[in-house]
Amino acid sequence: MLTYKLIITTIIIVIDLHTHTFFSDGVLNPSELVYRAKCNGYGAIAITDHVDFSNMYFIIPNVVRAAKILTQSYDILVLPGVELTYVPPELIASTASKCRKLGAMVILVHGETVAEHVPLGTNMHAVTSDIDILAHPGYLSEEEAYVAYRNDIKIEITTKIGHGITNEHVAKVAINKKAKLILNTDTHKPKDLLTKDLMVQTLLSAKLYVDYYKIMQKNSYEIISKIGFNSSVYSKKNI
Repeated sequence: MLTYKLIITTIIIVIDLHTHTFFSDGVLNPSELVYRAKCNGYGAIAITDHVDFSNMYFIIPNVVRAAKILTQSYDILVLPGVELTYVPPELIASTASKCRKLGAMVILVHGETVAEHVPLGTNMHAVTSDIDILAHPGYLSEEEAYVAYRNDIKIEITTKIGHGITNEHVAKVAINKKAKLILNTDTHKPKDLLTKDLMVQTLLSAKLYVDYYKIMQKNSYEIISKIGFNSSVYSKKNI
């Protein structure tokens, strides 16, 4: 039986906790996404399609099932997750709670990126809720970063063009307030998956030294390690 412990202790290259399939606006089904990620050297991946209260009851159970099968089949840790997207800020906390109950192991909130018109207040409501990652937060405020630090919510540096315009600002504010940074791809199509060149380019553009990726990987691993699910749920007898 392929166990949770075996997978996470063999992660060497990539942990990517922000990806999309055709369950939302990605172009790949979960099987192709995961296999392509494995071929890129990934050790762990979270499938985090866009959800709100209208579609989470459909998407999460299906991704949970796919994650179990693909973890077994491809020897890569696949975590079912969600990206709460354009959820009214005052409903983020309750929606996140419902997603947890449905089986989402990694919860992101689509932050106030400068590339889109996200409801004001999204960032602050996100970092005061039971989530794991504030994705592409745009002009992250010092208060938001500090609250994220206090609540152990990770702040995303993204490789995604458009969303990544403010990476340098996000990195500076987060580090100043001791909030922990992670690197995610926000993958929607095959060419979005992380490569060494893309990683180096993204970190340097954010004014982070390349070895900072090791710290980011440690921070991503913290999210995985605190999930604490029983590996037996990923055994073939339960699929």
